[in-house]
Amino acid sequence: MKHFSKKAILDADKNFRRDFVNCLSGYKSLNLIGTFNEETGETNLAPFSQVFHIGASPPLVGVLFRPPTGERHSLGNIVHNGDFTLNHVTESFYKEAHHCGARWPNSEFKATGLKEEYKDGFPAPYVAGSPLQVGCTMEEQVRLSVNNTVLIIANIEHVYVQENALGEDGFIDLQALGTVTVSGLDSYHLGQKLARLAYPKPDQPIRVISSDGDE
Repeated sequence: MKHFSKKAILDADKNFRRDFVNCLSGYKSLNLIGTFNEETGETNLAPFSQVFHIGASPPLVGVLFRPPTGERHSLGNIVHNGDFTLNHVTESFYKEAHHCGARWPNSEFKATGLKEEYKDGFPAPYVAGSPLQVGCTMEEQVRLSVNNTVLIIANIEHVYVQENALGEDGFIDLQALGTVTVSGLDSYHLGQKLARLAYPKPDQPIRVISSDGDE
């Protein structure tokens, strides 16, 4: 195995360092975050891989944003009005999702051909055709002093999920949704389930709930 010390990482070419470090955490979730600007009426759509579970009671999600050193439309819109959406990406539009990361002068919806969708009076736009959509409202903003990144903690207000992927126990089958995941900054993947395993207990053997191919 090739070894990299912290010094070697810091001394590496900045593009190598960026891609290398971004791969270290493994596969990451991919969401398109939809926001809107109250003053201009313009919508914004951006791909994010730093979205993670915070808690279930109440339902909370965290999103980590880069330091706001320049224009950060998604972060600015969320801080200003509080509302945003998370939208799973599928194979049918992952290229358009990637293209949303370009510095478009106007709405990424218009630029990429993805369609806005509005539901139940929620002001932020969902992505039409996404099989799992989540409406969120900011609860807390935390600036991380270690590198000036910004953590947004948000309440989950609405969830829309494709029914064929929802189990009676609340488990959502991401493979059935066709959810795309990402590694690094630009490598996209489709997940393949190995198995669901029962909750681990020291007095019980490993038990498979379901495996790939099970109904």
